[in-house]
Amino acid sequence: MKFGKLQDISAVDFALPNDTVGTKSILAGLPTPTNPTLYVGCTGWSMKEWVGHVYPANAKTKDYLTHYAKQFNTIELNTTHYRIPNFETIQKWKKESTADFRFCPKIPQAISHSSGMGLNDGKLNAFIESIQQLNEKMGCCFMQMPPHFDAGRLAVLATFLEKMPDNIPLAIEVRHESWFRKEDGLLPLVELAKAKNCALVITDVAGRRDVLHQQLTNNIAMIRFVGNDLHPTDYSRIDEWVNKLKGWFAQGISEVYFFTHEPDNIKAPELAKYLVEQAKALLPAVTTRGPEFIKEQGQQMSLF
Repeated sequence: MKFGKLQDISAVDFALPNDTVGTKSILAGLPTPTNPTLYVGCTGWSMKEWVGHVYPANAKTKDYLTHYAKQFNTIELNTTHYRIPNFETIQKWKKESTADFRFCPKIPQAISHSSGMGLNDGKLNAFIESIQQLNEKMGCCFMQMPPHFDAGRLAVLATFLEKMPDNIPLAIEVRHESWFRKEDGLLPLVELAKAKNCALVITDVAGRRDVLHQQLTNNIAMIRFVGNDLHPTDYSRIDEWVNKLKGWFAQGISEVYFFTHEPDNIKAPELAKYLVEQAKALLPAVTTRGPEFIKEQGQQMSLF
Protein backbone atom coordinates (compact mmCIF):
# COMPACT_ATOMS: atom_id res chain seq x y z
CA MET A 1 0.00 0.00 0.00
CA LYS A 2 1.91 3.04 -1.29
CA PHE A 3 -0.79 5.65 -0.75
CA GLY A 4 0.36 8.16 1.88
CA LYS A 5 3.65 6.42 2.61
CA LEU A 6 6.57 8.54 3.81
CA GLN A 7 10.29 7.81 3.97
CA ASP A 8 10.72 10.11 6.98
CA ILE A 9 8.01 9.94 9.64
CA SER A 10 9.84 11.92 12.31
CA ALA A 11 7.60 14.98 11.94
CA VAL A 12 4.27 13.15 11.72
CA ASP A 13 1.65 13.70 14.40
CA PHE A 14 0.16 10.22 14.77
CA ALA A 15 -2.44 11.20 17.39
CA LEU A 16 -5.97 10.07 16.60
CA PRO A 17 -8.43 12.93 16.04
CA ASN A 18 -11.42 13.26 18.31
CA ASP A 19 -14.73 11.79 17.22
CA THR A 20 -16.74 14.08 15.00
CA VAL A 21 -20.11 15.48 16.02
CA GLY A 22 -21.66 13.12 13.48
CA THR A 23 -19.93 10.11 14.99
CA LYS A 24 -21.11 11.03 18.47
CA SER A 25 -24.64 11.29 17.10
CA ILE A 26 -24.41 7.88 15.42
CA LEU A 27 -23.05 6.25 18.58
CA ALA A 28 -25.77 7.81 20.71
CA GLY A 29 -28.42 6.11 18.58
CA LEU A 30 -26.97 2.60 18.48
CA PRO A 31 -28.40 -0.25 20.55
CA THR A 32 -26.12 -2.41 22.68
CA PRO A 33 -24.70 -5.14 20.40
CA THR A 34 -25.31 -8.76 21.42
CA ASN A 35 -21.98 -10.09 20.14
CA PRO A 36 -19.53 -7.28 19.34
CA THR A 37 -16.69 -8.59 17.19
CA LEU A 38 -13.27 -7.28 16.23
CA TYR A 39 -12.14 -8.81 12.95
CA VAL A 40 -8.39 -8.53 12.36
CA GLY A 41 -6.59 -9.50 9.18
CA CYS A 42 -4.12 -8.72 6.44
CA THR A 43 -4.42 -8.12 2.70
CA GLY A 44 -3.78 -11.59 1.31
CA TRP A 45 -2.79 -15.14 2.14
CA SER A 46 -0.24 -15.85 -0.63
CA MET A 47 2.85 -14.91 1.36
CA LYS A 48 5.55 -17.56 1.09
CA GLU A 49 7.60 -15.53 3.59
CA TRP A 50 5.10 -16.55 6.28
CA VAL A 51 5.91 -20.26 5.94
CA GLY A 52 7.62 -21.48 9.10
CA HIS A 53 6.44 -18.44 11.05
CA VAL A 54 2.74 -17.78 10.41
CA TYR A 55 2.14 -20.98 8.46
CA PRO A 56 3.58 -24.41 9.30
CA ALA A 57 7.04 -25.14 7.91
CA ASN A 58 5.62 -27.75 5.53
CA ALA A 59 2.75 -25.55 4.27
CA LYS A 60 1.95 -25.93 0.58
CA THR A 61 0.78 -23.04 -1.58
CA LYS A 62 -2.61 -24.66 -2.21
CA ASP A 63 -3.25 -24.74 1.56
CA TYR A 64 -2.31 -21.15 2.36
CA LEU A 65 -5.92 -19.99 2.77
CA THR A 66 -6.64 -22.84 5.19
CA HIS A 67 -3.66 -21.85 7.33
CA TYR A 68 -4.45 -18.14 7.03
CA ALA A 69 -8.03 -18.64 8.23
CA LYS A 70 -6.77 -20.49 11.32
CA GLN A 71 -4.62 -17.48 12.16
CA PHE A 72 -6.96 -14.58 11.28
CA ASN A 73 -10.72 -14.13 11.21
CA THR A 74 -10.95 -11.80 8.18
CA ILE A 75 -9.11 -10.66 5.06
CA GLU A 76 -8.97 -7.56 2.93
CA LEU A 77 -9.70 -9.50 -0.24
CA ASN A 78 -7.74 -7.59 -2.86
CA THR A 79 -7.95 -10.34 -5.47
CA THR A 80 -11.53 -9.28 -6.29
CA HIS A 81 -10.23 -5.82 -7.18
CA TYR A 82 -8.78 -7.34 -10.35
CA ARG A 83 -11.30 -10.00 -11.31
CA ILE A 84 -14.74 -11.24 -10.39
CA PRO A 85 -14.50 -14.72 -8.82
CA ASN A 86 -16.53 -17.54 -10.31
CA PHE A 87 -18.83 -19.94 -8.45
CA GLU A 88 -16.15 -22.61 -7.98
CA THR A 89 -13.69 -20.12 -6.51
CA ILE A 90 -16.22 -18.78 -4.00
CA GLN A 91 -17.13 -22.29 -2.87
CA LYS A 92 -13.45 -23.17 -2.51
CA TRP A 93 -12.85 -20.10 -0.32
CA LYS A 94 -15.79 -20.99 1.89
CA LYS A 95 -14.72 -24.61 2.25
CA GLU A 96 -11.13 -23.73 3.15
CA SER A 97 -11.96 -21.10 5.79
CA THR A 98 -13.17 -21.47 9.37
CA ALA A 99 -16.78 -20.99 10.42
CA ASP A 100 -16.12 -17.61 12.05
CA PHE A 101 -14.11 -16.25 9.10
CA ARG A 102 -15.36 -13.23 7.16
CA PHE A 103 -14.24 -12.14 3.69
CA CYS A 104 -14.14 -8.43 2.87
CA PRO A 105 -14.10 -8.31 -0.94
CA LYS A 106 -12.75 -5.22 -2.69
CA ILE A 107 -15.08 -4.08 -5.47
CA PRO A 108 -13.39 -4.58 -8.86
CA GLN A 109 -11.56 -1.58 -10.27
CA ALA A 110 -13.45 -2.19 -13.52
CA ILE A 111 -16.40 -0.85 -11.52
CA SER A 112 -14.94 1.60 -9.01
CA HIS A 113 -12.52 3.19 -11.51
CA SER A 114 -14.87 3.43 -14.50
CA SER A 115 -17.04 6.42 -15.34
CA GLY A 116 -20.20 4.30 -15.43
CA MET A 117 -19.29 2.36 -12.25
CA GLY A 118 -20.44 -0.90 -13.79
CA LEU A 119 -24.05 0.21 -14.09
CA ASN A 120 -24.31 0.07 -17.87
CA ASP A 121 -22.11 -2.86 -18.82
CA GLY A 122 -23.35 -5.57 -16.46
CA LYS A 123 -20.18 -5.69 -14.36
CA LEU A 124 -21.89 -4.59 -11.14
CA ASN A 125 -24.63 -7.18 -11.50
CA ALA A 126 -22.01 -9.85 -12.22
CA PHE A 127 -20.05 -8.91 -9.11
CA ILE A 128 -23.16 -8.86 -6.92
CA GLU A 129 -24.28 -12.27 -8.21
CA SER A 130 -20.85 -13.70 -7.52
CA ILE A 131 -20.12 -12.20 -4.13
CA GLN A 132 -23.56 -12.93 -2.67
CA GLN A 133 -22.54 -16.60 -2.72
CA LEU A 134 -20.31 -15.92 0.29
CA ASN A 135 -23.53 -15.86 2.33
CA GLU A 136 -22.69 -16.27 6.03
CA LYS A 137 -18.99 -15.63 5.35
CA MET A 138 -19.59 -12.18 3.94
CA GLY A 139 -17.92 -9.52 6.04
CA CYS A 140 -18.03 -6.02 4.60
CA CYS A 141 -17.32 -5.22 0.96
CA PHE A 142 -15.34 -2.07 0.39
CA MET A 143 -14.95 0.22 -2.56
CA GLN A 144 -11.74 2.18 -2.97
CA MET A 145 -12.44 5.16 -5.16
CA PRO A 146 -9.68 6.20 -7.58
CA PRO A 147 -7.43 9.15 -6.64
CA HIS A 148 -9.18 11.43 -9.14
CA PHE A 149 -12.69 10.77 -7.78
CA ASP A 150 -13.45 14.17 -6.27
CA ALA A 151 -16.29 15.59 -4.20
CA GLY A 152 -17.99 16.87 -7.34
CA ARG A 153 -18.89 13.31 -8.30
CA LEU A 154 -21.07 12.59 -5.28
CA ALA A 155 -24.15 12.17 -7.48
CA VAL A 156 -22.42 9.37 -9.42
CA LEU A 157 -21.76 7.55 -6.17
CA ALA A 158 -25.37 8.06 -5.08
CA THR A 159 -26.60 6.43 -8.29
CA PHE A 160 -24.26 3.50 -7.72
CA LEU A 161 -25.47 3.00 -4.15
CA GLU A 162 -29.08 2.82 -5.36
CA LYS A 163 -28.12 -0.38 -7.20
CA MET A 164 -26.32 -2.06 -4.31
CA PRO A 165 -28.48 -4.64 -2.51
CA ASP A 166 -29.16 -4.16 1.19
CA ASN A 167 -27.76 -7.59 2.11
CA ILE A 168 -24.20 -6.67 1.08
CA PRO A 169 -22.53 -4.50 3.74
CA LEU A 170 -20.36 -1.85 2.11
CA ALA A 171 -17.64 0.61 3.14
CA ILE A 172 -16.35 3.39 0.86
CA GLU A 173 -12.85 4.85 0.79
CA VAL A 174 -12.30 8.29 -0.81
CA ARG A 175 -8.87 9.81 -1.28
CA HIS A 176 -9.15 12.99 -3.34
CA GLU A 177 -8.18 16.08 -1.32
CA SER A 178 -11.46 17.84 -2.19
CA TRP A 179 -13.33 15.65 0.29
CA PHE A 180 -11.12 16.91 3.13
CA ARG A 181 -10.18 20.44 2.01
CA LYS A 182 -12.95 22.09 4.02
CA GLU A 183 -14.00 21.21 7.55
CA ASP A 184 -17.42 20.10 6.32
CA GLY A 185 -16.26 18.77 2.95
CA LEU A 186 -16.97 15.18 3.88
CA LEU A 187 -20.44 15.97 5.24
CA PRO A 188 -22.43 15.34 2.00
CA LEU A 189 -20.79 11.91 1.70
CA VAL A 190 -21.46 11.23 5.37
CA GLU A 191 -25.14 12.00 4.90
CA LEU A 192 -25.30 9.80 1.80
CA ALA A 193 -23.59 6.94 3.61
CA LYS A 194 -25.96 7.22 6.54
CA ALA A 195 -28.98 7.22 4.22
CA LYS A 196 -27.70 4.13 2.38
CA ASN A 197 -26.46 2.40 5.57
CA CYS A 198 -22.87 2.03 4.40
CA ALA A 199 -19.64 2.79 6.24
CA LEU A 200 -16.73 5.05 5.35
CA VAL A 201 -13.27 3.48 5.40
CA ILE A 202 -10.93 5.13 7.91
CA THR A 203 -7.33 5.06 6.71
CA ASP A 204 -4.45 5.59 9.15
CA VAL A 205 -1.33 6.34 7.09
CA ALA A 206 1.62 8.64 7.78
CA GLY A 207 1.47 10.84 4.69
CA ARG A 208 -2.26 11.64 4.62
CA ARG A 209 -3.61 12.43 8.04
CA ASP A 210 -6.76 13.96 6.53
CA VAL A 211 -8.12 10.51 5.59
CA LEU A 212 -8.06 9.60 9.28
CA HIS A 213 -11.47 11.22 9.56
CA GLN A 214 -12.97 9.25 12.50
CA GLN A 215 -16.40 9.46 10.92
CA LEU A 216 -18.81 6.62 11.66
CA THR A 217 -22.05 6.35 9.71
CA ASN A 218 -23.54 3.09 11.02
CA ASN A 219 -22.67 0.24 13.40
CA ILE A 220 -19.68 -0.98 11.35
CA ALA A 221 -16.16 0.44 11.27
CA MET A 222 -13.47 -0.47 8.75
CA ILE A 223 -9.91 0.66 9.50
CA ARG A 224 -6.95 0.28 7.15
CA PHE A 225 -3.82 0.78 9.22
CA VAL A 226 -0.50 1.38 7.44
CA GLY A 227 2.55 0.75 9.60
CA ASN A 228 6.17 1.73 9.08
CA ASP A 229 8.16 -1.52 9.23
CA LEU A 230 7.25 -2.10 12.90
CA HIS A 231 8.62 1.27 13.98
CA PRO A 232 7.89 1.93 17.69
CA THR A 233 5.13 4.33 16.62
CA ASP A 234 3.30 1.44 14.98
CA TYR A 235 2.74 -0.05 18.43
CA SER A 236 1.87 3.21 20.18
CA ARG A 237 -0.62 3.94 17.41
CA ILE A 238 -2.20 0.52 17.91
CA ASP A 239 -2.46 1.24 21.65
CA GLU A 240 -4.35 4.42 20.87
CA TRP A 241 -6.64 2.60 18.47
CA VAL A 242 -7.52 -0.05 21.03
CA ASN A 243 -8.55 2.68 23.45
CA LYS A 244 -10.62 4.29 20.70
CA LEU A 245 -12.30 0.98 19.88
CA LYS A 246 -13.02 0.40 23.55
CA GLY A 247 -15.16 3.52 23.53
CA TRP A 248 -16.84 2.70 20.24
CA PHE A 249 -17.74 -0.84 21.28
CA ALA A 250 -19.08 0.42 24.61
CA GLN A 251 -21.35 2.81 22.73
CA GLY A 252 -22.80 0.30 20.29
CA ILE A 253 -20.46 -0.47 17.39
CA SER A 254 -21.08 -4.15 16.62
CA GLU A 255 -18.37 -4.97 14.04
CA VAL A 256 -14.90 -3.57 13.43
CA TYR A 257 -12.75 -4.73 10.53
CA PHE A 258 -9.13 -3.79 11.15
CA PHE A 259 -6.54 -4.51 8.45
CA THR A 260 -2.83 -4.17 9.16
CA HIS A 261 -0.45 -3.13 6.36
CA GLU A 262 3.34 -3.13 6.48
CA PRO A 263 5.96 -2.72 3.72
CA ASP A 264 5.43 -5.71 1.38
CA ASN A 265 3.04 -6.91 4.14
CA ILE A 266 5.61 -9.45 5.33
CA LYS A 267 5.47 -8.09 8.89
CA ALA A 268 1.75 -7.31 8.93
CA PRO A 269 0.98 -10.39 11.10
CA GLU A 270 3.24 -9.04 13.87
CA LEU A 271 1.14 -5.92 14.11
CA ALA A 272 -2.09 -7.92 13.94
CA LYS A 273 -0.89 -10.13 16.79
CA TYR A 274 -0.08 -7.11 18.94
CA LEU A 275 -3.48 -5.57 18.21
CA VAL A 276 -5.33 -8.73 19.23
CA GLU A 277 -3.29 -9.13 22.41
CA GLN A 278 -4.09 -5.58 23.49
CA ALA A 279 -7.73 -5.98 22.54
CA LYS A 280 -8.10 -9.17 24.58
CA ALA A 281 -6.68 -7.36 27.59
CA LEU A 282 -8.80 -4.22 27.29
CA LEU A 283 -11.91 -5.46 25.48
CA PRO A 284 -12.86 -8.68 27.29
CA ALA A 285 -16.47 -8.55 26.09
CA VAL A 286 -15.45 -8.32 22.42
CA THR A 287 -14.92 -11.47 20.35
CA THR A 288 -11.62 -11.50 18.45
CA ARG A 289 -8.70 -13.73 17.56
CA GLY A 290 -5.34 -13.38 15.88
CA PRO A 291 -2.16 -15.21 14.95
CA GLU A 292 -0.16 -17.53 17.15
CA PHE A 293 3.29 -17.73 15.61
CA ILE A 294 5.36 -20.84 15.24
CA LYS A 295 8.06 -20.86 17.88
CA GLU A 296 11.76 -20.90 17.14
CA GLN A 297 13.76 -24.10 16.73
CA GLY A 298 10.97 -25.81 14.84
CA GLN A 299 8.56 -26.06 17.76
CA GLN A 300 4.99 -26.33 16.57
CA MET A 301 2.46 -23.75 17.64
CA SER A 302 -0.49 -24.96 19.64
CA LEU A 303 -2.90 -24.02 16.84
CA PHE A 304 -1.74 -26.98 14.81
